[in-house]
Parts: sequence; C-alpha cells; structure tokens
Amino acid sequence: MAVRGGGGGAERPYELVVFGASGFTGQFVVEEVARTAAEGELRGPLRWAVAGRSRDKLQAVLERAAERLGKAALGAEVGVLLCDVGDADSLAAMARQTRLVLNCVGPYRFFGEPVVKACVENGASCIDISGEPQFLEGMYLKYNEKAAEKRVYVIGSCGFDSIPADMGVLYTRDKLKGTLTAVESFLTVKSGPEGSCIHDGTWKSVVHGLADQDNLKKLRKQIGYTPVPVVGAKLTRRGLVFYSQEFKQYSIPFMGSDVSVVKRSQRYLHTQLQETPVQYAAYANVGGFGSVVKLMFAGILFLLLVKFSFGRKLLIKYPEFFSAGRFTKKGPTQKQMDETSFSMTFFGEGYSEGQDPQKGKPNVKICTQVKGPEPGYIATPIAMVQAGVALLEDAACLPAQGGVYSPGAAFSKTKLIDRLNKHGMEFSVITKPEV
Repeated sequence: MAVRGGGGGAERPYELVVFGASGFTGQFVVEEVARTAAEGELRGPLRWAVAGRSRDKLQAVLERAAERLGKAALGAEVGVLLCDVGDADSLAAMARQTRLVLNCVGPYRFFGEPVVKACVENGASCIDISGEPQFLEGMYLKYNEKAAEKRVYVIGSCGFDSIPADMGVLYTRDKLKGTLTAVESFLTVKSGPEGSCIHDGTWKSVVHGLADQDNLKKLRKQIGYTPVPVVGAKLTRRGLVFYSQEFKQYSIPFMGSDVSVVKRSQRYLHTQLQETPVQYAAYANVGGFGSVVKLMFAGILFLLLVKFSFGRKLLIKYPEFFSAGRFTKKGPTQKQMDETSFSMTFFGEGYSEGQDPQKGKPNVKICTQVKGPEPGYIATPIAMVQAGVALLEDAACLPAQGGVYSPGAAFSKTKLIDRLNKHGMEFSVITKPEV
C-alpha cells in the first residue's frame, strides 16, 4: 500500500475517519467515501472508519451505504469507532488512529472546536463542511500555529460552502489569458416538481451566525488581517435586490460564507505566493417578483427575531414556517435530492497579457461555470470526500507547512478540480476571454 502524505505517519490503522457518520449529512458522506474507495482510483486500498456515539447506528449507516452501492456489505476493512464530541478522551483516541478526520458534527460553533483540538494535538488533519465564518476564523486564530508545528492541515468549508466558489475563482483565474482582477458569481438552484429543502441543522447555524455578527468583527480585529490590496478596477457592489440582465430574474447577495472564504484564500495566495489578488462578490438568483416579495417578508421577520433569545428559540423550533418551507426537520426526500441541481456562474474581468492591471480599464472578460447535483447532501459529500482524497493523495502539492487553511489556499496546487470534475461537479469555460 502506498504511503500517502500528510501528518501522522503510516503506523495509524486508518487514513480517514468519518466522524458524525450517523448524522443527517454524515450518512451521505459515508456513502461517498465507500463509493470512492470502491472505484480503485486511489493508490492502493483506502483504510477508513466511521465514528460516532452509537455502534448500532453506525452499523446501520454502513449497511445502508453497502445497499446503495449494490454490495452485500462494505467488508471488515471499514472500522467502527465509538466516540462522543463531549468526551475529549474518545476524540483523542479517534484522532490518534487516523491521518485525517472528516468532521460532520455541526453546528460547528458548538461542536467543532473539540474535534479540531483533538486532531491538532494528536497529529491528524481535519476537514469540515462548516459555512460559519466565525468558527472557521476562530479556529485559525487559535490553532494555526499549533497545526503548523504538528505538520497537520485543518481545512474548513469543504462542502457546498465554499468549494464551488473558492475553487471556481481559482479555475476562472487559471483559464483567463492575462491577469484576473475581479469576479462575480451567481448561484442558481433548480429543483423538480416536489421542490427542494435543507435539513434544519444548517438553519440552526444560520440563526446563531447572524445573531453573533458583532463577535465576528471583534474576532477579525484580534486576528489583525492585513488588508487585501485592490488590483485593477474596483468591483462595484450591487444592491440588496436587483434585476440580473444575464439571467432575466431577480438576484440578491449570497448569504453564505463564500465571500469570506474566498477573501481568506486570496489573502493567503497574495501574501504567501505573491499572486495577484482577485476581488469577489457572490449573488444568488431568486426568480420573479413574487419570490422577491416572499423573501423580503421572510428576511425582515428573520432579522427582527434573530436579535432576541426568545426570537431565536422560535426560529429554531419552527424552521419550516419561518423559512417558507426551505428548511425542515426531516430534510429532503431522496426524490427531491435526485431532482435538484445547482449551477454557479462566474463573470470575470481582467487585463490581457502585458497590460498593467494598475493602469486603465479591464480589457478581457471570461465566463465560467461550476455545475453539480443537489448542493446539500450530494454535492457537499462529493466536495468533502474529494478534498480528503486530495489531502491524502496530493500531499506534495499542499502548502509547505501545516496550519488552518481555506480550501483555495490549501488546494490551489493540487488536482482537486480534476477530481471534482470526475465525480459530477463540473468546472467549465462558457465563453472564452475576448480582447
């Protein structure tokens, strides 16, 4: 078996452990790991395990994954580890047995740090799918130096937030002949006749995240980020609601962590690798005028309630009501997932080869796209698992030292985009750059 790179060394029984494997998202991640391990694209067999509180539930998840892959069972090579996020010793024991933990236990602001701490202290790398900037940047402040010392990588937001956006900006940059200086992305989610919805775990993260905006500002002051210089023409911000000519529908700023994640990647690539930083803005297409009215009503109500603990309790208790059916305690059905897909379209501008980006107006444009299946429970596991594979298999292409990274910073030199392309998340150029 070829030894894959990364922290820890070859004496660990597993290369990868899915923690929170029996949770709503975790079960889909397990299935995706099983699928990837069975494809035979890796250098040698993948030794992996599932971890969580209940052996019965973990066994059931492994059985479900085997059934979905058309196998009798996943085989004895898949380990089962009992482990609880509230028990530091069990987390340490898990981390000591693996090279990499895929952490599926959220909301991360409540349950994420003990896992990061256990991984860093015990020499395992850690990947999560958090879309919570406060957690992601808090982990950077607390664990970046220690992770570097231990030569392990802690990489957050490796799900739908924010791999399509972060890697999409890098892909757009690499496809432009010249210097990319600004990108806007537009997200479109299409669903079938039964609509689409998201499990309320994500809703909880949103509620707590928006309630805590002030602390995020304080945290960023503490980190003391160096400002990212603006190169090229300054990107103009669009309004809170605007009509997008490109898509012939209304759009709003995208509420997720994409902008903050891309900014962290661009800062790293600029300060560490002297690459030209790209300005970035993210939007979501919401449809016709009726959708806008509904959204604005829901949004105003949400922002009023989220400020008070009583309001937050109401929001968390009745996700379906307050999100107009977008978030539910059950999560989507298999049929809803099968009929849902996303596309993220990137409009980039920049300066042709030999043009000084500090002078004059941008003179080249490019349009690229990332397309994929249902974002929450099909695309997110694909992104997370392929990020894990890139960390294990493309170790020589990771940043020279360990630390807490955003996906673009960690994976810009790896084969992650190629890996995603092979697994149903398609990166493509729609219109070639024209001068």
